Amino acid sequence: MEIKIDKLDNFVLIRVLKAKLDTILAPSLKSELVLLSGNNEKNILLDLSNCVYCDSSGLSAILVANRLCKNAEGALILSGLQPAVERLISVSQLDTVLTIAPTIDDGIEMMKKAIRK
Repeated sequence: MEIKIDKLDNFVLIRVLKAKLDTILAPSLKSELVLLSGNNEKNILLDLSNCVYCDSSGLSAILVANRLCKNAEGALILSGLQPAVERLISVSQLDTVLTIAPTIDDGIEMMKKAIRK
């Protein structure tokens, strides 16, 4: 299993279980995101704490998630960014666009606040 999806109260928790979010894993993540969006899921917490590497296709999957959530007037929150992934997001200047929580627990709290708005 590469991705674990849990439907919680008002949001979906997606855990990337592999160390690399790359050209091998990103397409399956994108298709899961599209399916979730089609099922009217608009709030996603994407946990990347197991992920130590992310390439441009992984970044593209994250941006797809962000766009789908925004278009549905929902929220995407990333949690557990490892140093290399955090650096990639920062260098790409996406840290100003994406909502990032240090830990999954912080992400859950942020999501609860975002949903209440």
